[in-house]
Amino acid sequence: MESTKKNNGIMPESDSQKPLGRRNFIAMAAAGALIVLGFILMLGAPSTETEFNPDIFSTRRIVVGPALAFIGFVAMAIAIIIKPVKK
Repeated sequence: MESTKKNNGIMPESDSQKPLGRRNFIAMAAAGALIVLGFILMLGAPSTETEFNPDIFSTRRIVVGPALAFIGFVAMAIAIIIKPVKK
């Protein structure tokens, strides 16, 4: 009882009690990078009322970018779900 009062009632968690491990956070960072890369690939100059920009229909902007962002979102869900390694 005395040891819990020293830490304001909060006991430090051991690695086996944490819901996410180091592997989860690395996978989440990689998935986040994929999402950001997908949105960056979708960027570009828009068409205006006076000038048409045919680049808005490029494969990079309508296929590759959204596909990478979607894969990143799926990878983020998987990174959260995977079970951490117990030591």
